[in-house]
Amino acid sequence: MKKLLVLVSILALLFSVSACKKKVTVTPPPPPPVEEKPKAEPEKVPTIKEPELTEEEIFRMKSLEELNRESPLQRIHFDFDKYFIRDDMKPILEKNAEWLKKFPSVKILIEGHCDERGTEEYNMALGEKRAKSTMNYLISLGISPEKIKIISYGKSRPLDPGHNEEAWALNRRADFVIIEK
Repeated sequence: MKKLLVLVSILALLFSVSACKKKVTVTPPPPPPVEEKPKAEPEKVPTIKEPELTEEEIFRMKSLEELNRESPLQRIHFDFDKYFIRDDMKPILEKNAEWLKKFPSVKILIEGHCDERGTEEYNMALGEKRAKSTMNYLISLGISPEKIKIISYGKSRPLDPGHNEEAWALNRRADFVIIEK
């Protein structure tokens, strides 16, 4: 019986010691640090540069309507009852001639216009003289006469419908229309 009592005491002591023993919690090790992959540089795709169009290629792509809307040929103006080329209009005609030389296939129509004063017959004749004078000046600058046609509209197509000197000055003019490219 003594042996039993000693055995029970030892067991009780073991249980109490084991019950008091501090539980050690094992923490898992932290995950390994995430390696940041170096950002791959975007692939440099060689940019293919579109070939630039030449002025001639751009010109060929445009319709007559587009060309006339852009007005590469500038109009000139005349003094009252005159058809000679004014000195201030000569540089404009020189630029027009340069443009015509750059595009030798172009044919143009020169329109002669007048203001509303004077008879219809008089203004038709004056408009024709203005168109011819303009044509002759272009020819003197080296433009072939075969590239130029003329027409007179007299006072029938005013640029400004006003009835004053400012409007009349705008209406005394020669306009250029590209008729063939």
